[in-house]
Amino acid sequence: MNVDHLTLFVRIAATHNISMAGKDLNLSPAVSSAYINKLEDSLGVKLIHRTTRKVSLTEEGRSFLPHAEDVLNSIDTARASVGAGTVTPQGTLRLTAPASFARMHIIPALKAFSEVYPELKIDMRMSDSIVDMVEGGFDVAIRNASLNDSTLVARKLAADKRIVCASPEYLEQFGEPKKPQDLVNHQCINLVGLEHWVFDTPEGEKKIRIQGPLRADNGDSIRDACIAGMGITISSIWCAYQALQEGRLVQVLEEYPLLPETNIWAVYPSSRLLAPKVRVFIDYFAKRFGDVPYWEKELNNKQRN
Repeated sequence: MNVDHLTLFVRIAATHNISMAGKDLNLSPAVSSAYINKLEDSLGVKLIHRTTRKVSLTEEGRSFLPHAEDVLNSIDTARASVGAGTVTPQGTLRLTAPASFARMHIIPALKAFSEVYPELKIDMRMSDSIVDMVEGGFDVAIRNASLNDSTLVARKLAADKRIVCASPEYLEQFGEPKKPQDLVNHQCINLVGLEHWVFDTPEGEKKIRIQGPLRADNGDSIRDACIAGMGITISSIWCAYQALQEGRLVQVLEEYPLLPETNIWAVYPSSRLLAPKVRVFIDYFAKRFGDVPYWEKELNNKQRN
């Protein structure tokens, strides 16, 4: 049984696309189809259903997949045991990430990442919508939303502390809210899908339904509208820290933490085979962000000074 054929089959199971899987392994569509045909011929069963749009595993393919993954894992372990080292990450890593976070904290680090892993290419899609990883053929997704999909494995990359903030100009004109209930008398800028702001108060959880002149689906846009004085908003520190450092934004209601606490996650489809390119990407950014992310360190240092 050919290892290259197995590797391609496992990749097809993740991407649901023969051409895309082949491209990740530097194979032409014709060679990829030939590899799968040879694998099916050697096993005497059909492993995938082919359609014009995508492919899916047959019942036999689904049964065979974990064994193929075990074989490839065993090969990697065997190579490492005789000093062959780990598999060099290569091919294309298909990544999806929230637009604002990717622009501010992923893109600036990719040059250094690529210098460490020069044989690895990045194919990134930036969207604030939650995409279907399997349908889109993504290897890994960066998310700062609640994780409800049991078919995904998640690893925390960083804490995602959120605060309520406003511009100095807005506060000078309209005053500063002293308790969460005061927000009902203020103009608030909201993220699409977030109907209530929930606070931890001495009296327990307090849910506030807010209103204002703007709703948007992008964190950068909401932050910039807040800087412009349109109203009060919720922002992650990773998004607002530079404006806070420069005094263009001011935190309010600091004594009332927002609920629930959130994190930045790297998620990938559950599988016993974690591709080296996925592992190195997650490890790199988990180390880069650290237990206390650099954006929080920079803001704390500025406040102390």
